[in-house]
Amino acid sequence: MNGQLSGDAVSPGIGKTVTVDGVPLRPGSRVRLRPSGGADIFDLALAGRIAEVVGVEEDFEGRIHVAVVLAGDPGRDFGGNGQIGHRFFFSPGELDPAGPATPGTGAPPRPRILVAGIGNVFMADDGFGPAVAAALSRRTLPDGVHVVDFGIRGMDLAYRLLEGYDAALLVDAAPRGERPGTLSVIEPDIEDMEGAPETHAMDPVKVLALARHLSDGSDGPLPRILVVGCEPSVRMTGDEPDVLVELSEPVQRAVEEAVRLVESLVAELLEEAPATAPGTLGEEVIPR
Repeated sequence: MNGQLSGDAVSPGIGKTVTVDGVPLRPGSRVRLRPSGGADIFDLALAGRIAEVVGVEEDFEGRIHVAVVLAGDPGRDFGGNGQIGHRFFFSPGELDPAGPATPGTGAPPRPRILVAGIGNVFMADDGFGPAVAAALSRRTLPDGVHVVDFGIRGMDLAYRLLEGYDAALLVDAAPRGERPGTLSVIEPDIEDMEGAPETHAMDPVKVLALARHLSDGSDGPLPRILVVGCEPSVRMTGDEPDVLVELSEPVQRAVEEAVRLVESLVAELLEEAPATAPGTLGEEVIPR
């Protein structure tokens, strides 16, 4: 068994695939783990397990490492980078391509969708995104849908957008001059987006500009991006003497409506529906 790397070998995990026994492995591919005899006891305990590829990386000595998470791991999206403590590295020779999720169907892997809650929970309604992510984490979602509370970790989100997702839903407070609690779905034009990349910010525009900058020269484009925004009632600047760890009443009411809206968008994206999800992109949905 051998592995051959393709793509940019400079930035770890960005736009790479590795070919094992003639089968290209990339983020989202399923593999069976076959640790070598010299592996440590923790890797040996995973022999025969099915895992999902989340990245292909090359170290400074030119060795290829495939990052995987175990299939069905409920903690795969915990931690500072989404997978701390739940991501394992194997060489290509320690992996067997496992094919589609349903053996014998010949069906392609299901699309991978990232749902990212973003915002500062200490700044009132800016915590809308994390609140929706927390509510979604208690729901049963289809395979291939990953919900992560990124908080204010803009760089983490930018790099996560490069991990081979088909679509990403960014859930955030979005002032647009509407009634507080009003929800909207917006599909930004990333190519025409202005703004210099910034590594320490959670402004969605700057995060997407950073992700686009990082993706230059990689094998694949960024995923389709949809922003699920909520009109805030209380807006803080960060200069206030006190924090406010609660949502305003209209924004709190909008959380469950946003959960249903995200679930509807996810369902249509998984079915490869036309580009306009429920209603027209940008249309406001007023919570009941």
